[in-house]
Amino acid sequence: MIHVATQPKTTLKFSPVQQSLFFATARSRVDSYFAQRNLSPHANRAMWQKAAFFLFTYILLYALILSNQFGGLAMLGFALLLGFCAAGVGFNISHDAIHGAFSAKGWVNRLLSKSFYLLGANPYLWKLTHNVVHHTYTNIAGHDEDIELAPGLVRLHRDEPHRPWQRLQHIYAFFLYGLASLSWVFRKDYVKFFQAKIGPLDNTNHPRTEYINLFAYKAAYYGFFLVLPIVVLDLSWRQVLLGFVAMHVTEGLALGLVFQLAHIVEGTAFPMPTVRGTIDESWAIHQLQTTANFAPQSWLATFFCGGLNRQIEHHLFPKICHIHYSAIAPIVKQTAHEFGLPYIENLTFYSALISHYQLLKRLGGPGALGVSSS
Repeated sequence: MIHVATQPKTTLKFSPVQQSLFFATARSRVDSYFAQRNLSPHANRAMWQKAAFFLFTYILLYALILSNQFGGLAMLGFALLLGFCAAGVGFNISHDAIHGAFSAKGWVNRLLSKSFYLLGANPYLWKLTHNVVHHTYTNIAGHDEDIELAPGLVRLHRDEPHRPWQRLQHIYAFFLYGLASLSWVFRKDYVKFFQAKIGPLDNTNHPRTEYINLFAYKAAYYGFFLVLPIVVLDLSWRQVLLGFVAMHVTEGLALGLVFQLAHIVEGTAFPMPTVRGTIDESWAIHQLQTTANFAPQSWLATFFCGGLNRQIEHHLFPKICHIHYSAIAPIVKQTAHEFGLPYIENLTFYSALISHYQLLKRLGGPGALGVSSS
């Protein structure tokens, strides 16, 4: 068995034998849906209104904190809400824009991509790690670095070495999710920027402007969210730091759980490459096997998560704005069933959470078989 620590990061290829008739059919049907209704696959009025809501709420909460008109507990509450809202900005604006799904105009997508800086994160690096690597090599150990959240602490697939403390990972993993965005702000972006490879992707030739963007926007974020509050608020630096951490705990937990419930639940696969460096499925079938929807009929989940509760549709059609996922989902689901392919869903957020918890618990046991790697 190949372990993550020793698996070479070579370029993988998906099976040319199974160039997916499923995907060609699904894509043709989805294209027909938009053409017959004369609809754009990009943002509509409802999407722009949702984007405005999240941006306005984010700015309002930040302004309320800096107004210095409230007590410490009220401002702590605002900080918690601001973290939740920051995750909403990431899901609903940044994510679509970085995928080029928000608008047909490139400059609009590039402008809205900058909203990712409001989370303290770098859109250029996210495009590399998420758009290029995660969306290509989903759930493939040693290639998809999104499943290596806390190497050595959280075991997410059976091909990863087991460690004794992972018997408790179904408990402590959720605390680690809460620290995810703090790691992003202070560590992850810097590490990813300067490491030689991201998965199998060469990562050594960044444009000069991206060096400037990385450090300039990080410095601006630290200034607006740490230095400025310490200067203008009638709070001690410890209280400001507490609010900052609280904000990121809610942000990190929201971001972490949405990802985990879409890929790390019972039924999703963690395929291993063959000795020839291939995956014995077409790319589209691989996406169906490694991805799950959750709470697909929940208006609240759809509104807040930016459609990422319909992760299957997102992985197959990442350049379609998420506002349309609910409409195209029946097309994708029906087509998958026609071809005898999986379409993994947890009908509620709670059932997805329990599924993730149970998978963590099973994988934390020594010698656990966990999920299939085929």
